[in-house]
This record gives sequence, C-alpha cells and structure tokens, in this order.
Amino acid sequence: MSTLEFKLPDIGEGVQEGEVTRWLVSVGTSVKEDDPVVEVMTDKATVEIPSPAAGKISQHLVGEGDVAQVGDTLFTIEVEGGGESAVEAPTGISSDPKSAEKSDDISVPVCPDAGEPADSPATRESSGSRVLAAPATRRLARELGVDLSALAGTGPKGRIKSSDVRSAASPPPTEEVVPAAATSATSPPVQHAAPDFPKVAGNREVEEIPFRGIRRKTAEAMVRSKFTAPHFSLIEEVDCTEMIAARATAKEAGERYGIKVTFMPYIMKATAVALQAYPQLNAELQEEAEVIIRKKFVNLGIAVDTPNGLVVPVVQDVHLKGILQISTELTAIASRAREGKLAPEDFKDSTFTISNAGAIGGVMATPIINFPEVAILGVHTMRRMPRCDGEEIVARDVMNLSVSIDHRVVDGADGARFLVRMRELLEDPSQMLL
Repeated sequence: MSTLEFKLPDIGEGVQEGEVTRWLVSVGTSVKEDDPVVEVMTDKATVEIPSPAAGKISQHLVGEGDVAQVGDTLFTIEVEGGGESAVEAPTGISSDPKSAEKSDDISVPVCPDAGEPADSPATRESSGSRVLAAPATRRLARELGVDLSALAGTGPKGRIKSSDVRSAASPPPTEEVVPAAATSATSPPVQHAAPDFPKVAGNREVEEIPFRGIRRKTAEAMVRSKFTAPHFSLIEEVDCTEMIAARATAKEAGERYGIKVTFMPYIMKATAVALQAYPQLNAELQEEAEVIIRKKFVNLGIAVDTPNGLVVPVVQDVHLKGILQISTELTAIASRAREGKLAPEDFKDSTFTISNAGAIGGVMATPIINFPEVAILGVHTMRRMPRCDGEEIVARDVMNLSVSIDHRVVDGADGARFLVRMRELLEDPSQMLL
C-alpha cells in the first residue's frame, strides 16, 4: 500500500485559495477513480474534486468551512503500490453550490520565536508546542494579534475555535455604574393602579447559521467593492407602456418555438445598446498599471437569487443578439443557477452587471458594484401609477432604474446620459433595431 497526498490545484482565473464546503466521502471509505471526494468553493464557483485513483481515504487535512491555499494538501488516500507521492486535482471539475457543517481540523506546531505558521494544512515539527486550530482560525489570530499557544481551546480535543480567538482579543466588559435618578422635589400626581397583566415568557430561541460558502464569498466581494470604489447613484423613471406592448408581440412569437420571453431581455438589450454609446460604464480600472480598460463588447452579469444565495452568471455578447436568443440563454443560465449546476465558465468575463429585484418588490435601490466593473444597473418594481399626458392625468405602467457607478472612472454626467438613453430605448423599443 502507498499513500497519495492530494493537493488543491491551480484551477486558473486568478484563484489562489478555496474554502472546503463539504466532504463527500468520510475517512476510511473506499473510493473509485474519479469518485467525487470534496466540494471546494472559490471566488468563481463551487467545484467537486474527484479522487485521482482507486483506494481508501485515510485523512482529511482541511476541515469544512476552512480555507486552503493552492498547493495545500486536502486529503490523503491509500492505494495499491509502494512509496508516497503528491497529486493535484484535474482542472475539468464540475460545480455544485452546497454547504455542510465543519469537520476535521489539523494540528500545527507553533514556534514561539517565529510566530504563527503560514496557512498550510501540513503538520511540521518544531521545538514549540502543538496547537489544534484550523487555517481560518490561525489567520484570524494573526489579524487580532492573539497568541494561539496561550489559549485553551473549547472545541473537540481542545481545538481552538474562532470564538476562542475573539474572546481573547476582546477584554471583558466593565460594569457601568448608573447613578440613581434624582428624586423630584414635588410629589407625583395620583395615578390609578395598573391592570393585573398576566406574566408572559417570550420565546428566546435562536438559530446559528455558519458564515461560509456563498454567503461568505458574497460578503467578501461586497466589502472589497464598497471600500475600494467610491459609489455614486442615479435614478430614472421609465414609462413601460410601449415595452409591454412589444413584449406581448414577442411573447406570441417565442411561444411558437417554446421560448419564454420576459421583460428582462428588453432591459438587457437596451443596456447593451446604451453601453456601446457610453463605454465609460463598460470599463475596468487597473490601478497598478494606471490604465482604464474600455471594453467594446458587452457581457452582462445577471444577479440570480438561488436557495444557496446570490450568484452572478454571465450572458455573453448581448450586443450581438436579438430578443429571442437573449431570452433562450437567460432562461438556461438562470435555471442552471437555481439548480446549482453552474460551471466556472458561466462566471467569466462579465463587463457590466444587472440586479433585478423588480419581481420581488421595491421602488428604488442603489446596488453595490460587482467589482472590478465600474457600474451596475438596478431594475425595480413596475407599477400602475397616475402620470401627466399633456393636460390630462392618465394611468401608466412605470418603473425606476438606478445605476451605481465608480466615481473614479465615471462622471455623474455620463451616468445620467446612460440612464436617459436607457429610458429612451425602453419607452420606444423599436429604437433598438436602428
């Protein structure tokens, strides 16, 4: 028998680390070659990593919810043959955005003179003591300046948890002495006795939800965007009467081919046309190179609400496609998103993002930019409202569009012109054929 060390591979797209979201095979279980062993989430997608050979899983070296760097050993497998070797996963791996509870952790020796070790799941010998802690916990300890070797872990087998690190970093609160209220010099007015209310004990039940997977990746992306790009937002009202009529015609045409046509393809097509007129919003700022990249193609990221959280798959080359083709591709990619079947290729090369919460509700919002893009469009609820038509008050179907822009790259005037062009195109969809 020999032991293979399976290392987290470089799957491209600039991915440097991955979070283990779920072990699909427990320690001691026999697997065949290409059987899925573990789910790993990167900032691009969640992927299933298969076994490189037939054998028995002997160790999990990264716990569920922990982050491993490219090149870190994820697990070991005993196979027929002699010697030891290390292998990496193949890059052609499927995706499945699921999550589970935290599993095994690893023991890493701590050297008092050298500080905390790097985020690696390997166990190394040193003259210091052993500390049982996950890579994410060690990273948190470094950020908060906490010495792990001085802590007593509250987890299984003395494992140090993130809560132990936070408790060590935060001193116990001091009791605040509240002075007694001064008594009034005058007697209070006579009051009637309060009713004899029954004693009520409310429910204090709480639910603890692991902060990991898509939720954690979304949080990291939102923080990076909000604290990097200075956001500026504009709002425009759109009369949807003509778009509703155009969609009714297209819906009948689509039904002949089994294609479902919604309002979203019209908004996507109008966005592509407007972005070609105002490419400042279809750009990316590369700060280190000190250059702004304006993109002459339009790939639209579409924010999709799924049971596992928000994902943003991409519809490619929208500027080159008609309403029926956009409808077909949008339906397909949204279906894969909700079923958890998106692949890494579905997230590539977005140039601009649309966030459409109109079907849920909300008159207006200012979405956060999908960094490193420089703008995002918000689409909001369509409502029947009274509006002026000359001297008359008439009922019209209206909705609000909002655009959030990175003010380092896009001026407010450009954002306003973009929204005005969007309104013109949606209020007269025939202009998109010109």
